[in-house]
Amino acid sequence: QVQLVESGGGLVQAGGSLRLSCAASGRIFSINRMGWYRQAPGNQRELVATITGSGSTNYADSMKGRFAISRDNAKNTVYLQMSNLKPEDTAVYYCNAELTVFIGSSSHRTLGNYWGQGTQVTVSS
Repeated sequence: QVQLVESGGGLVQAGGSLRLSCAASGRIFSINRMGWYRQAPGNQRELVATITGSGSTNYADSMKGRFAISRDNAKNTVYLQMSNLKPEDTAVYYCNAELTVFIGSSSHRTLGNYWGQGTQVTVSS
């Protein structure tokens, strides 16, 4: 069973910084892409940033220059460093991963898309 466990959310003042972490565990063959999405109350879930296995990154325009995504392949972990936070960054942040995983106890593999449980980020003005 594959799990994504997030950590690092919390309350911060405007202009402050936070670092989110997301660790993937389970019978994982490879990580194709990991990323972060967020959802504020009343809004749809939106892209924050993604990073591929080769290290290519993609950011939503409003996060460019303030957020940085990185990953530790050895730990199956992705990070989101958030700087110069604004009240409008307040949301639940979700980790997402596109993984190739083993099926049950076999050596057969399949591609799956997984979500973490979400971590709250609140930015006060």
